Amino acid sequence: MEQEILSTDTTSILSPAHFDFSQWSAAQLLRVEQALEGWVGVDTPADLGQAMRYAVLDGGKRLRPLLVLAAAQAVQGQPQAALRAACALELIHAYSLVHDDMPCMDNDVLRRGKPTVHVQYGEAVALLAGDALQAQAFELLTPSEQEVPAAIQAKLCRLLAQAAGGQGMAGGQAIDLASVGLALDEAQLSHMHALKTGALLEAAVSMGAACADVAPNVQVALSRYAKALGLAFQVVDDVLDVVADAATLGKTPGKDAANEKPTYVSLLGLEGARLYADQLLKTSLLALQDTGLSDVRALSALALMVVQRSH
Repeated sequence: MEQEILSTDTTSILSPAHFDFSQWSAAQLLRVEQALEGWVGVDTPADLGQAMRYAVLDGGKRLRPLLVLAAAQAVQGQPQAALRAACALELIHAYSLVHDDMPCMDNDVLRRGKPTVHVQYGEAVALLAGDALQAQAFELLTPSEQEVPAAIQAKLCRLLAQAAGGQGMAGGQAIDLASVGLALDEAQLSHMHALKTGALLEAAVSMGAACADVAPNVQVALSRYAKALGLAFQVVDDVLDVVADAATLGKTPGKDAANEKPTYVSLLGLEGARLYADQLLKTSLLALQDTGLSDVRALSALALMVVQRSH
């Protein structure tokens, strides 16, 4: 990434003093992994629980849970609500990958460096595993009121349902499938990815913020941060689909071009896509400045991680 594109003020957010992101993320990931290990697919019949756990455990960047926890930390949100929201969002993400990889959609055989769920367990079990993960996500968001206040539970359920449904991730996937072989312009491509990929990333930040009472102006600024971050993630994903190999990506590279899917690389060129990702990074960091929150270090570090990642 070209650091010159960032203003002095933005750079101070990008590289905050006295913050060890590796230490912070390791601690948060441990919380998430332990919770998922204890919650996912437990006491589920036949191969269903095994397939659910195969889809979720031991793999993935956990970006969405980290964003939930970083946003909750920034607004001093309720910790248990944030942890449950982080895990619920990861279950929705995992279910979407299970279904997306199936022959009726992307027909992929590699995910997170191992065979996809339908390859490992068969299509019927994979379909059911995805269904069960989606249901369990909302179960996690609705524990007893003593653990998470009912008002927070309701907000979290609504945010997740909106992000995952027809006006969110599922709608974006429908556009994606209908766009194969079509020449989308930048506005159409951005709209598709705002739903397909961006909706869950935006929900991560919104759900973290919903674990506390947040002023409207803070919510608006956090939404701007999340929108830019979600788009940057997809732009970088398109770049990596061209330049990375399967061992690095953990999934099959070059699938988008082979399937004639529109991407930011096909639209802007490789260098143009990289520059666009840098611009989106700057936009996200400037939005964090506008929140007025005192501790956005984890959120800023996650934005940098998204743009600089190699897989």
